[in-house]
Amino acid sequence: MLVLNCSTKLQMLEKMLRWSFPVSLKVYGAVMNINRGNPFRKEVVVDSWPDFKAVITRPQRQTDDLDHYTNAHAVFYKEPQAYQELLENTNAINWEQIFQIQGIVLTWSLYKQRPKTEHPSPLQLFTELQPNELRSLSPLSNIDLEVHSFFFLIYFLYSLRMDPKFTLAYLDISHSSLLNKTWSRGGNPRCEKYLANLICSFPSACVLDDKRYPLSWSLTDQFATMIHSYTLPEHRRKGFSRLVTTTLAKKLHSCGFPVQGNVLEANLPSVSLLKSMNAHFLPCSFFRVIHTPFQFLTKPH
Repeated sequence: MLVLNCSTKLQMLEKMLRWSFPVSLKVYGAVMNINRGNPFRKEVVVDSWPDFKAVITRPQRQTDDLDHYTNAHAVFYKEPQAYQELLENTNAINWEQIFQIQGIVLTWSLYKQRPKTEHPSPLQLFTELQPNELRSLSPLSNIDLEVHSFFFLIYFLYSLRMDPKFTLAYLDISHSSLLNKTWSRGGNPRCEKYLANLICSFPSACVLDDKRYPLSWSLTDQFATMIHSYTLPEHRRKGFSRLVTTTLAKKLHSCGFPVQGNVLEANLPSVSLLKSMNAHFLPCSFFRVIHTPFQFLTKPH
């Protein structure tokens, strides 16, 4: 296991990850942010260099053991065995805290149909092999798994003649409470702090009313992924979501970032909006695994 802290090697890694799109996009976004000031204090762990077979991005320093928002890791691997060995290395992953791992794999339906002789994916390591591999790594833990569709968006020009009392702007830290209340993954103090940090660190876009109150918004996370795109119910079907998404996509493109995100297939309004914007739904799935040691299951987080 090696920690890449050399700027030259990190720049090389960024270029090398492009050859493995789309499954490397989560790690790629994290590495891009590391190479551009590293506002979230992340670092990169590889099994070897330069001929790496597995990569994990992780927090650079010790964090709150209950904060799975900040204790977020992105993974990409070329060989499952190398990835599993990194998981087993307690110097790479802190199994004593609540954390999440994000990554991208081939489409889940294709994965389920794969021949038994094929190598396991990260999803298999956390589901099918849970009784043997995962519980041997962390026998006293709870595992939550989410699987979403993944899209790649090439923005197009879009303009909206808004009422003059509305303003296209960026989110600021005073909006974090509202975002926390409206996010399906939020509703707690740790999430509000996390969202405030994202707002301060990464691009966002929103529509404000004449009292500077957000009506519609979207922001990006530590993996350069568009997240929490939301419009207040009373202001939907006015073109705000399309305007905000396009504005944020344009900003990301201008900074050299790919425009990427994930959405639940059941979220039909969002899927419909993205399709109308010519978003490319890729033949892969985004997954998020949240690991919680049993001693923390009764504590709010």
